[in-house]
Amino acid sequence: MIGRLNHIAIAVPDLDRAAAKYRDDLGAHVSAPQALPEHGVTVVFVDTGNTKVELLEPLGDESPVVGFLAKNPDGGMHHMCFEVPDIMAAAKQLQAAGARVLGDGQPKIGAHGLPVLFLHPKDFCGTLIELEESGKD
Repeated sequence: MIGRLNHIAIAVPDLDRAAAKYRDDLGAHVSAPQALPEHGVTVVFVDTGNTKVELLEPLGDESPVVGFLAKNPDGGMHHMCFEVPDIMAAAKQLQAAGARVLGDGQPKIGAHGLPVLFLHPKDFCGTLIELEESGKD
C-alpha cells in the first residue's frame, strides 16, 4: 500500500536556527518557510536527494506541535510521511485493520498541495504516520 518515504518531520523550537544548521553546517538546500495555518505549523523542507526532511515549528499556541515540544524542548522526530496512490482507499483499508485516522478522518491539503491524513502513533510502534496522496498508481 505505501509508496516511497516522502519525508521525515522534525519538530523544532526555532525554525530559523534549525534551518541554518542544515543549510550552513550540513550544506543542504533548504526551502523558504511556508506557513500552514490549517495544520498549525510553519515548515521548511531540506532536500536530501532521495527524500526530504521537514523542519516544523508551531504556528500559534493552539498548534498540535506545542505539546510535543513541551515534552521534547530541544525538538525531535515528529512523524514520517509515506506516499499512497489513493488516500481514501488507504484510509479505509487501514481502518478495517484497526488503525485510527486522526482528526475528522477527512484529508486536508498538506505542504505539497496534496491531500494528507495522519494515523495514530499508538497504532504504529509509537510513530505518528502521515499519508500523502501521490496520485501515482
